[in-house]
Amino acid sequence: MTSEKMKNSIKKNITEYKLLLRAIPTTVVTLFVVSVICMNLLANKTLLKLDWIALDGGILISWLSFMCMDIITKHFGPKASTLISIHAVIINLLTCLIFYIVSAIPSTADDYTAFDSIFGGTWFILLGSTVAFLASAVVNNVLNWAVGLCFKNDPDGRTAYMMRAYISTFAGQFFDNFIFSVIVFYFFAPIYWDGFSWSILQCAMCALTGAVAELIMEILFSPIGYRITKKWKEQNVGREYFEIP
Repeated sequence: MTSEKMKNSIKKNITEYKLLLRAIPTTVVTLFVVSVICMNLLANKTLLKLDWIALDGGILISWLSFMCMDIITKHFGPKASTLISIHAVIINLLTCLIFYIVSAIPSTADDYTAFDSIFGGTWFILLGSTVAFLASAVVNNVLNWAVGLCFKNDPDGRTAYMMRAYISTFAGQFFDNFIFSVIVFYFFAPIYWDGFSWSILQCAMCALTGAVAELIMEILFSPIGYRITKKWKEQNVGREYFEIP
């Protein structure tokens, strides 16, 4: 690719990104970004740890992130959903940086040890959550789009949307949970947390049970997602984005 073509490609992608941010309704983007930030914080706490299963707090909110991705993928496509996922990750990293700076500033007003411990964060948890989320976002978005291609007769119907959401969410959540668990609790936790660790079996079962739990949440809330995408289509949401040459 020549230098001129590369510049044009970069300019086009930047323009597309700006139009996309204006095209997607603010509420969905806001909920998406907030859910990603909350996942990162809640993942610091292990809710359940048995010989065959372990769950962290992120499981309580991660379903919302995937529902938002499913909605965006259905209406705007997998590339748009992946761009918004990267957008959410960047904001999350900036938020973590601010949290870290605040936690590092000394204070004599009170004992803020617990506050600093939580909001100061742990670098390998941030690394694990970022890598896991980006990888799972690509899996979710591409699979959601691919499943949608199978419903040529009624691509905008309820059944098509539900199957897209259920299959992609289960697969995406499994990859998200497994990659995060392996990075954080299998590789780094034994080194930095006095021997605390999860086994590969626990990581796999965490990923599987987490995916099942979040699939149940997706089943409960997918009717809302379907109504949103239907309303977006009726209102021609994102027309300017779709008209990009």
